[in-house]
Amino acid sequence: MNKLVSFFKESWNEVANEVTWPKWGELQSSATLVLVASLIFALVVGAIDFLIDNSLRLLYQSI
Repeated sequence: MNKLVSFFKESWNEVANEVTWPKWGELQSSATLVLVASLIFALVVGAIDFLIDNSLRLLYQSI
């Protein structure tokens, strides 16, 4: 049990005093970048899905 308590104390000390946290502006920039990249990815996947769906419908209708 002593090792577990020691682990949590050392972990808290590491997070509170040793980690360099990004500034608020950097976080906003990163969040914006992730949002834009996610939207682009969603649009590309949606377009591919649309093309494959319509291609298969056309193929099945022609058979």
